[in-house]
Amino acid sequence: MKKAIFSTEISLLKRTMQRLLRRNAHSNITKILRKTHQADVAQIMRSFNQFEQKTIFTLCPTALHKARLLEELDEALIENLLVNESALNISKIFRYLDTNDQATIISMFKEDKQEEILEKIEADDKEEVEEIMSYPDDSAGSIMTKETFTLNQSTTVKDSIKKLQSFPENDKIFYLYVLNDKEKLVGVVSLRTLVTSSNNKKLKDIMIKDIHAANTKTDQEEVAKIVAQYNYLALPVVNRQNRFLGIVTIDDVVDIIREEASEDFLQMAGVGKDREILLKSPLENAKSRAPWILASLIGGICAASIISYFNSLLEQLIILAAFIPVIIGIGGNVGTQSSTIVVRGLATGRVDVSNTFPLIVKEVIVGALLGGLVWVVSRFSV
Repeated sequence: MKKAIFSTEISLLKRTMQRLLRRNAHSNITKILRKTHQADVAQIMRSFNQFEQKTIFTLCPTALHKARLLEELDEALIENLLVNESALNISKIFRYLDTNDQATIISMFKEDKQEEILEKIEADDKEEVEEIMSYPDDSAGSIMTKETFTLNQSTTVKDSIKKLQSFPENDKIFYLYVLNDKEKLVGVVSLRTLVTSSNNKKLKDIMIKDIHAANTKTDQEEVAKIVAQYNYLALPVVNRQNRFLGIVTIDDVVDIIREEASEDFLQMAGVGKDREILLKSPLENAKSRAPWILASLIGGICAASIISYFNSLLEQLIILAAFIPVIIGIGGNVGTQSSTIVVRGLATGRVDVSNTFPLIVKEVIVGALLGGLVWVVSRFSV
């Protein structure tokens, strides 16, 4: 019931925004944007054309509102909205974005525009953004958040709570990360443990020393698996010397899981692995799908060649031709089933290099059993 009501409200909001855009009722659109959650605005913007998207973005009342909207939008839409924005305006919006989000957006532009934007943002943010941009794409370093909270292991619980209360970015704090004098990660303390411990105790006495951490070059999919396996709200990121650099938060992990799942399913369907394929132009869309269609064509030509080899037999027993579509259909279904199982296994970590051969053997056996079943059914039905 809640889902139906939610869908109705989104549909109503979409129609209302379209009417106001046609009438150029910009002041009314701004009022709606003030009262509507940015995630809902982002959802309806996906169905608008580029001009309407830019109009809505321009009418956002504040830079903070624009920043929150950008956090909810797909990369292709963000690029379209900011491509003609001045570096100064972009830097104003960046004041309300985490450094990892800033790095992601800057990476969408050409090098000259990147340099122009970096010159406009604050010096501290610039250094952190450039550090994040230096890491490989889809790695833990490229998605980590630098805005986090750390304390020395010799700090008392009482002092830790005081410093935590005065920390301006406390909305990103899920755990308290404990460092030694060399800035190396040595432990982690949950907020619950912190507030329930004696004031005079030091962090080194209450911290958890068995830490799961990601390296800056760890693949983002591996990060998501660790967070899902251990039910963490955030995962620390360290360098080779175990020096603490930042964290990957649960909201980023959710995005990673969605992106990787979309990529896996697109590959399974034979349409490439571009997660933004729905937002691409018809020409770009056709380019990404053409190789898979050509592969299917080659497979079909091979199948036709095999059938033509038995052409004389088909002429004698014309009834056999009726089974060709059935055989092709069953083969396609079995292939889809196998590819779905394997792709999902790769996504969940149940399939890897170590069990590839046993999996192939298993699928061959399954195929033989299914083939035998089809033969038995066909034998008694014909």
